[in-house]
Amino acid sequence: MRNQNSNSIFYNIDWITVLTYLVLVLMGWMNIYSAVYNEEHHIITDISQKYGKQMIWIATALVLALIILIIDENFYTIFAYFIFGIFLLANILVPFLGREVKGSRSWFRFGDFGIQPAEFMKFATNLALAKFLSNQNIKIADYKNTIISLLFLGIPLLIIAKLQDETGLAIVFAAFIFTLYREGLSVNYLLLGFLAIVLFILALLINNMYLFIIIASLCTIALLFIKRNAKNLFIIAAIGLVACSMVKGTSYVYEHMEAHQKIRIDVLLGRGTVNLKKEGYNVNQAKIAIGSGGFLGKGYLQGTQTKYDFVPEQDTDFIFCTVGEEWGFLGSSAVIILQLFLIIRIVFMSERQRSPFSRIYGYGVSSVLFFHLTVNIGMTIGLAPVIGIPFPFFSYGGSSLWSFTILLFIFIKLDSKRLQILR
Repeated sequence: MRNQNSNSIFYNIDWITVLTYLVLVLMGWMNIYSAVYNEEHHIITDISQKYGKQMIWIATALVLALIILIIDENFYTIFAYFIFGIFLLANILVPFLGREVKGSRSWFRFGDFGIQPAEFMKFATNLALAKFLSNQNIKIADYKNTIISLLFLGIPLLIIAKLQDETGLAIVFAAFIFTLYREGLSVNYLLLGFLAIVLFILALLINNMYLFIIIASLCTIALLFIKRNAKNLFIIAAIGLVACSMVKGTSYVYEHMEAHQKIRIDVLLGRGTVNLKKEGYNVNQAKIAIGSGGFLGKGYLQGTQTKYDFVPEQDTDFIFCTVGEEWGFLGSSAVIILQLFLIIRIVFMSERQRSPFSRIYGYGVSSVLFFHLTVNIGMTIGLAPVIGIPFPFFSYGGSSLWSFTILLFIFIKLDSKRLQILR
């Protein structure tokens, strides 16, 4: 006999995940309040201040979460491609119809509020990718299907990077590679990607001629340990040619980058002398703020680096500095552990799904959250380039909070129906 409560929108909801989300959002709001604290407008609900506006974004995010739980779960599979197309079109149009913010025309403005469609492209891409890969006739190991899957990621990546000049948000789509790997993508692709990154870094640190000699030497050594036939000779020659082309291409791309992009790469790689009052200022101040927090932190609202605005963008991209300075190593660790708990729980929830669509979508959620978490913290402490991506559920802004909320609650809805649906 069917449970009478099964028609409730809250039936079988994973409340641990929901509670973790609510705790993270509340902690984020408290940190935004601290990051931009104004003694003259100290009421946290004052909508003239960023923390007051964030309250509105949180309230509307909760409404969105409720709407997502109300909508039938089949809606997300049936309209996955349509949703992908709509947001893809929005990202194509925003450079022409949107407003320029901080040098990037990637926002639609509605009075005092702005919406960044690139943020919503993440959940739309996740839906489309899950729809494609969950088809019974699709095998990711097939070369054709691999190419199509990569196109789902590559097209929005190029549009956001080239048309909107939002490199950070564009790179996030690389996170879906982990989802493809879970679904059977050969580990060779991950290995090639890792080697490409290593080669990219080496091309910026070593004279190209020396690097060409190193590649030629490695290819020669490889020939000594493999069976020398036409096929293997062709493979070694192709690898050497591709590697040399990548080295040359890296130099070309670097020379044609914008000045601020070159500076970020130089700061990360330690090339030349870094001016701590200019290009190295953000990261240096971020390190000072986090380091000054010590083990227990200076206390809530007591951070001097935060209070006197030494750290730029301390309520958005660099909000982790506020956590480090005021909560110290202990508090920062607690925040990271809570974020990782959510990500790991989503992975476990993904594995219990009966529907391939739900499983694939769940892995996409965990991949995106993990990428945001690691890269944001990495750029804050100087281990990754400053590319401007938000800290999940903490950074100020409606677009990022809404996108993370939609991304997560679609999966929560799918998970709640795992015992009823088997696609």
